Amino acid sequence: MKSIIRNILAVLVGVFVGGIVNMSLINISGSIIPPPEGFDLTTEAGLKASMPFLEPKHFIFPFLAHALGTLSGAILAALIAVNNQLKLALVIGFVFLFGGIWMVCILPAPMWFNVIDLVFAYIPCAWLGARLIERLKESI
Repeated sequence: MKSIIRNILAVLVGVFVGGIVNMSLINISGSIIPPPEGFDLTTEAGLKASMPFLEPKHFIFPFLAHALGTLSGAILAALIAVNNQLKLALVIGFVFLFGGIWMVCILPAPMWFNVIDLVFAYIPCAWLGARLIERLKESI
């Protein structure tokens, strides 16, 4: 019974911390790669209005936020979990993938970004997080 509770906690902590990493990167992105003149990327309406004017460089931080948020959440879930580390890390990946699909539905981002983001940021990073922890535990 304790292992079930700890595994549930692993997923909850992974989603929470991954979300913090994601939002932190999104929040600092505008100070590193400024948005186009006159556009506010901090609101949904501002994002929708600015989308046709964004260059590929403006999509670097959203991709990194999604990938690193998923990776950090998966790593934590795999570290905390008693067993089924890969499965629990992939749960993190699917939770974040669901969020990514939701964003694709509400924001008119370029198709090239949607494909790259959905294919490479979520499930591969969750798998990578689990593998990193697996290798770390093997080497100890």
